[in-house]
Amino acid sequence: MHARKRGGSGSKRPISKIPPPWLTVSPDEVEALVVKYAKSGVPPSQIGVILRDQHGIPLVKPIVGKRVLQILRNNGLAPEIPEDLKNLIERARRMHVHLQANRSDSYNKKRLQLVEAKIHRLVKYYRSAGVLPENFEVQTLYKYE
Repeated sequence: MHARKRGGSGSKRPISKIPPPWLTVSPDEVEALVVKYAKSGVPPSQIGVILRDQHGIPLVKPIVGKRVLQILRNNGLAPEIPEDLKNLIERARRMHVHLQANRSDSYNKKRLQLVEAKIHRLVKYYRSAGVLPENFEVQTLYKYE
């Protein structure tokens, strides 16, 4: 939709849906690591990166049978607002603060409109999926100062 034009590079997910035979970590240990990192304030998207880079765990789901967010929900550590929505709201807040100081930045005005459109589409989706309550208001999260 408003995606950047290029860029297909990046790390690829493992093809196999079964845990690799060389992996020596038990499912309970992986779950404990996920909970430990979540309690220390690491966001869910970064937990998978840390497990991959520091512990050599390619994917959590084939090992444990649950995704990272499902593990966090079971332990009461899931974020109240989905992480992608939270990041977009923070980006919009920063852009709004920038526009208050630079009123004639027309490029940034257009980008802010696009980010806000993404936010409203995501909120609509999360309301229909039951992740957010029906009375969820985005405006309460827009604290620009």
